[in-house]
Amino acid sequence: MTTGGDGLSGTVWAKARERLVRTGGVELCVAELGESGRPTVVLVHGYPDSKEVWSEVASRLAERFHVVAYDVRGHGRSTAPSPLRGGFTLEKLTDDFLAVVDAVSPDRPVHLVGHDWGSVQAWEFVTVRRAAGRIASFTSMSGPSLDHFGHWIGARLKRPTPRRVGQLLGQGAKSWYVYLLHTPVLPELAWRGPLGRHWPRVLERLEKVPGDGGYPAPSLPSDAAHGAWLYRDNVRSRLRRPRADAHAHAPVQLITPLDDAFLSERLYEDLERWAPRLTRRTLPARHWIPRTRPDLLASWIGEFVRSVEGGTSEVTAPGPYADRFGGQLVLVTGAGSGIGRATALAFAEAGARVLAVDRDAEAAARTADQARERGAAAAWAETADVSDGQAMEMLAERVTAEYGVVDVLVNNAGIGLGGSFFDTTPREWKEVLDVNLWGVIHGCRLFGRLMAERGQGGHIVNVASAAAFQPSRALPAYSTSKAAVLMLSECLRAELADRDIGVTAICPGFVNTPITSTARFAGVDAEEERRLRKRAARLYGLRNYPPEKVAAAILRAVARDEAVVPVTPEARTAYALARWMPGALRRIARVKPPM
Repeated sequence: MTTGGDGLSGTVWAKARERLVRTGGVELCVAELGESGRPTVVLVHGYPDSKEVWSEVASRLAERFHVVAYDVRGHGRSTAPSPLRGGFTLEKLTDDFLAVVDAVSPDRPVHLVGHDWGSVQAWEFVTVRRAAGRIASFTSMSGPSLDHFGHWIGARLKRPTPRRVGQLLGQGAKSWYVYLLHTPVLPELAWRGPLGRHWPRVLERLEKVPGDGGYPAPSLPSDAAHGAWLYRDNVRSRLRRPRADAHAHAPVQLITPLDDAFLSERLYEDLERWAPRLTRRTLPARHWIPRTRPDLLASWIGEFVRSVEGGTSEVTAPGPYADRFGGQLVLVTGAGSGIGRATALAFAEAGARVLAVDRDAEAAARTADQARERGAAAAWAETADVSDGQAMEMLAERVTAEYGVVDVLVNNAGIGLGGSFFDTTPREWKEVLDVNLWGVIHGCRLFGRLMAERGQGGHIVNVASAAAFQPSRALPAYSTSKAAVLMLSECLRAELADRDIGVTAICPGFVNTPITSTARFAGVDAEEERRLRKRAARLYGLRNYPPEKVAAAILRAVARDEAVVPVTPEARTAYALARWMPGALRRIARVKPPM
């Protein structure tokens, strides 16, 4: 049964509608946001949290959905069972969930979302028969099914190959806290004592959870003490005797933080066996993603819910890295042609939302159209000259207002300039530095600052060149601009590391792009410049290294958070020489190129 309740204390929940649901001898505190006629999304928290862990995600989802979160029994404003022992079994937690669902959405199935132990128990809900038909979809993060985990362990014990033994030992080391929580009394004393007092600082320092007066909730010490029984009542029994019928009866979206200190991503290798309608997502983050990545989670949850409501659970594009970049907002400058266009389309094939920026409006629009055809979640064209600081400021304001904060920024726009140092005029120096260096500075300063202020990570890619570490008597201005981009990238990578913002310098060699047809040559007349352009285009065409390979290297570098990536064999050779045999590279640079 349900009863009305008072308004909730804390952040977003102060504006929520509250009710108490009585079931199994406990009262569950249930909070609701958004219009009740919309699809219902139920958020289940983990250990040692309360529903407060969901406040940032819930506020974003409430704009489009009916959002429900409840304090698990013994947590937050929900009451604890008596006695505690045997009061937290998965069977009783399932009773609680069904009682909440019957109260908040009696006529329609709900979309279930769980984190940590909220995901562990939600796997039970989505695989038991008595909940079939009550769950439309399930988004799991940082919490495996105990049944699946038990079978995972059993398979590796039956066939203990070196790889499988390594996986067992690795997860065993990550699960150190599970052993401690099974000890009597000690966890309760720790949480009600020093650990409970210092936990917010632990989260802030180790997990990079932003400091927030509303999270963790004041009930943390008692929540954590009661929650220890989640482990004691369930873990050993289920791992020893896992259910053989633990198959999901609803579409599942698995979100895996790749830097999770407690769970190995290897746990989910065989998940399709248990969840045939499975969508995988990954992100470079630690365990507490509801607090550190609320924007991305809300986007992925919303996209998944809308796809299921629309009659399909297929939300990721078929291209490489779709699990990593699907739904993310990616901005690429110089996207009208060449490496920029190929990069925009590669992110589109991975299901990203793509912003194609170029000073040529028609070229940018063509790239955006092709991005939509290639599978982009959405694609738009924007016009801007990266060398114009004021225009870039207006672009940043417009993009943020209309599309949100960029997740991946690719500063690609550039121009070529050949000719000796003394033939290069100050005006030509300014032109190449304005685009190749200041264009990157503007992008990093404006969009990078927004990433940092949002506090949810991101990635910046600066397209430099092999010329950044390969001196040339024929390209002093161009090489200088690209060397500056390389060092800027290294400096930014150091500065932004503690904000979870990666920075990568991409250094291609000879790539067949239209830059050769627009390159300038200092100290020659118009006819000679046309001849040199035609010759350069012919040589690059004979080399015929496609920009699509550079684009693939960019996606791979972002996924792996690589610092400096030389692309093409000649670039990798020059990079190796610059590091180990710089004298040889200097001697090569003295050779006068054929004209």
